[in-house]
Amino acid sequence: MNGAMSIVLPHGVLFRGAAEGHIRRYLIEDRNYLDAVIGLPSNIFYGTSIPTCILVFKKHRENHSNILFIDASQHFEKVKTQNVLKPEHIYKVIDTYKNRKFEDKYAYVATMDEIKENDYNLNIPRYVDTFEEEEPVDLKAVADELRKVDSEMLEIDEKIKGFCEELGIDTPK
Repeated sequence: MNGAMSIVLPHGVLFRGAAEGHIRRYLIEDRNYLDAVIGLPSNIFYGTSIPTCILVFKKHRENHSNILFIDASQHFEKVKTQNVLKPEHIYKVIDTYKNRKFEDKYAYVATMDEIKENDYNLNIPRYVDTFEEEEPVDLKAVADELRKVDSEMLEIDEKIKGFCEELGIDTPK
Protein backbone atom coordinates (compact mmCIF):
# COMPACT_ATOMS: atom_id res chain seq x y z
CA MET A 1 0.00 0.00 0.00
CA ASN A 2 1.06 3.62 -0.43
CA GLY A 3 1.01 4.87 3.15
CA ALA A 4 2.50 8.18 4.23
CA MET A 5 3.04 9.61 7.70
CA SER A 6 4.56 12.74 9.20
CA ILE A 7 5.44 12.96 12.88
CA VAL A 8 6.76 15.73 15.10
CA LEU A 9 9.59 14.68 17.41
CA PRO A 10 12.35 16.28 19.48
CA HIS A 11 15.65 16.78 17.66
CA GLY A 12 17.34 14.10 19.76
CA VAL A 13 15.81 11.31 17.69
CA LEU A 14 17.92 12.47 14.77
CA PHE A 15 21.26 11.65 16.36
CA ARG A 16 20.99 9.67 19.61
CA GLY A 17 22.56 6.23 19.49
CA ALA A 18 21.53 2.90 21.00
CA ALA A 19 17.96 1.83 20.16
CA GLU A 20 17.12 5.08 18.33
CA GLY A 21 20.16 4.61 16.08
CA HIS A 22 19.03 1.06 15.25
CA ILE A 23 15.52 2.28 14.47
CA ARG A 24 16.85 5.02 12.15
CA ARG A 25 19.05 2.56 10.33
CA TYR A 26 16.18 0.07 9.95
CA LEU A 27 13.76 2.71 8.62
CA ILE A 28 16.35 4.06 6.17
CA GLU A 29 18.47 1.09 5.09
CA ASP A 30 16.08 -1.84 5.40
CA ARG A 31 12.71 -0.20 4.66
CA ASN A 32 13.71 3.03 2.87
CA TYR A 33 10.71 4.83 4.35
CA LEU A 34 12.27 8.16 5.40
CA ASP A 35 11.57 10.82 2.75
CA ALA A 36 12.41 14.09 4.55
CA VAL A 37 13.68 15.65 7.77
CA ILE A 38 12.39 19.15 8.52
CA GLY A 39 13.93 21.11 11.40
CA LEU A 40 11.53 23.47 13.15
CA PRO A 41 12.26 26.46 15.41
CA SER A 42 12.38 26.00 19.14
CA ASN A 43 9.50 27.29 21.25
CA ILE A 44 6.71 26.86 18.67
CA PHE A 45 4.67 24.42 20.76
CA TYR A 46 3.04 25.53 24.00
CA GLY A 47 4.50 23.84 27.03
CA THR A 48 7.88 23.01 25.50
CA SER A 49 10.72 25.23 24.34
CA ILE A 50 12.87 22.52 22.76
CA PRO A 51 13.50 22.49 19.02
CA THR A 52 11.52 19.89 17.15
CA CYS A 53 11.55 18.25 13.75
CA ILE A 54 9.13 16.66 11.36
CA LEU A 55 10.00 13.27 9.90
CA VAL A 56 8.13 12.43 6.69
CA PHE A 57 7.78 8.72 5.95
CA LYS A 58 6.41 7.15 2.78
CA LYS A 59 6.07 3.45 2.07
CA HIS A 60 6.68 3.75 -1.68
CA ARG A 61 8.92 6.76 -2.17
CA GLU A 62 9.50 8.34 -5.57
CA ASN A 63 12.97 9.50 -4.48
CA HIS A 64 14.25 6.27 -3.00
CA SER A 65 17.94 7.18 -3.45
CA ASN A 66 18.00 10.31 -1.25
CA ILE A 67 16.53 12.10 1.77
CA LEU A 68 15.59 15.78 1.82
CA PHE A 69 16.77 17.92 4.76
CA ILE A 70 15.14 21.28 5.42
CA ASP A 71 16.40 23.61 8.15
CA ALA A 72 13.44 25.89 8.88
CA SER A 73 14.67 26.56 12.41
CA GLN A 74 15.48 30.22 11.69
CA HIS A 75 12.29 30.99 9.79
CA PHE A 76 9.70 32.18 12.30
CA GLU A 77 8.26 35.27 13.92
CA LYS A 78 8.61 35.93 17.64
CA VAL A 79 5.25 36.75 19.21
CA LYS A 80 5.59 37.59 22.89
CA THR A 81 7.20 34.48 24.43
CA GLN A 82 6.26 32.11 21.60
CA ASN A 83 7.79 31.56 18.16
CA VAL A 84 5.22 31.34 15.37
CA LEU A 85 5.41 29.90 11.86
CA LYS A 86 3.74 32.43 9.57
CA PRO A 87 2.03 31.29 6.35
CA GLU A 88 5.05 32.37 4.26
CA HIS A 89 7.33 30.14 6.40
CA ILE A 90 4.99 27.18 6.00
CA TYR A 91 4.64 27.73 2.23
CA LYS A 92 8.42 27.87 1.88
CA VAL A 93 8.75 24.48 3.62
CA ILE A 94 5.97 23.00 1.48
CA ASP A 95 7.43 24.38 -1.77
CA THR A 96 10.91 23.13 -0.89
CA TYR A 97 9.53 19.71 0.02
CA LYS A 98 7.40 19.38 -3.14
CA ASN A 99 10.24 20.44 -5.44
CA ARG A 100 13.01 18.71 -3.43
CA LYS A 101 15.28 21.58 -4.23
CA PHE A 102 18.65 22.54 -2.80
CA GLU A 103 18.82 25.98 -1.20
CA ASP A 104 21.98 27.25 0.42
CA LYS A 105 21.69 27.36 4.22
CA TYR A 106 18.11 26.00 4.03
CA ALA A 107 17.72 22.68 2.20
CA TYR A 108 19.87 19.80 1.01
CA VAL A 109 19.15 16.51 -0.72
CA ALA A 110 21.46 13.87 0.79
CA THR A 111 22.25 10.63 -1.00
CA MET A 112 21.87 7.32 0.80
CA ASP A 113 25.66 6.96 0.65
CA GLU A 114 26.04 10.23 2.59
CA ILE A 115 23.52 9.05 5.18
CA LYS A 116 25.34 5.73 5.55
CA GLU A 117 28.71 7.52 5.74
CA ASN A 118 27.31 9.53 8.67
CA ASP A 119 26.28 6.27 10.38
CA TYR A 120 22.58 7.16 9.92
CA ASN A 121 22.98 10.29 12.01
CA LEU A 122 20.30 12.66 10.72
CA ASN A 123 21.37 15.77 12.61
CA ILE A 124 20.40 18.54 10.20
CA PRO A 125 23.63 20.61 10.46
CA ARG A 126 25.52 17.60 9.05
CA TYR A 127 23.69 18.15 5.79
CA VAL A 128 22.50 21.77 5.70
CA ASP A 129 25.45 24.11 6.21
CA THR A 130 24.18 27.16 8.10
CA PHE A 131 27.63 28.48 9.04
CA GLU A 132 27.89 32.25 8.74
CA GLU A 133 31.32 33.79 8.21
CA GLU A 134 32.11 36.29 10.96
CA GLU A 135 33.61 39.69 10.32
CA PRO A 136 37.38 39.63 10.90
CA VAL A 137 38.51 41.40 14.06
CA ASP A 138 40.71 44.44 13.50
CA LEU A 139 43.37 43.68 16.13
CA LYS A 140 45.13 47.03 15.61
CA ALA A 141 41.90 48.93 16.33
CA VAL A 142 41.26 46.78 19.43
CA ALA A 143 44.82 47.36 20.69
CA ASP A 144 44.48 51.13 20.09
CA GLU A 145 41.18 51.15 21.99
CA LEU A 146 42.76 49.25 24.92
CA ARG A 147 45.64 51.77 25.08
CA LYS A 148 43.11 54.64 25.08
CA VAL A 149 41.09 53.01 27.88
CA ASP A 150 44.30 52.39 29.88
CA SER A 151 45.25 56.05 29.51
CA GLU A 152 41.79 57.21 30.59
CA MET A 153 41.94 54.88 33.62
CA LEU A 154 45.28 56.40 34.69
CA GLU A 155 43.78 59.92 34.44
CA ILE A 156 40.74 58.83 36.50
CA ASP A 157 43.00 57.15 39.10
CA GLU A 158 44.94 60.44 39.47
CA LYS A 159 41.68 62.40 39.95
CA ILE A 160 40.48 59.93 42.58
CA LYS A 161 43.86 60.14 44.32
CA GLY A 162 43.51 63.95 44.41
CA PHE A 163 40.01 63.73 45.91
CA CYS A 164 41.23 61.25 48.51
CA GLU A 165 44.10 63.58 49.49
CA GLU A 166 41.63 66.49 49.86
CA LEU A 167 39.45 64.35 52.12
CA GLY A 168 42.40 63.04 54.12
CA ILE A 169 41.88 59.47 53.01
CA ASP A 170 44.95 57.29 52.63
CA THR A 171 45.28 55.74 49.19
CA PRO A 172 47.02 52.48 48.46
CA LYS A 173 50.55 52.89 47.10
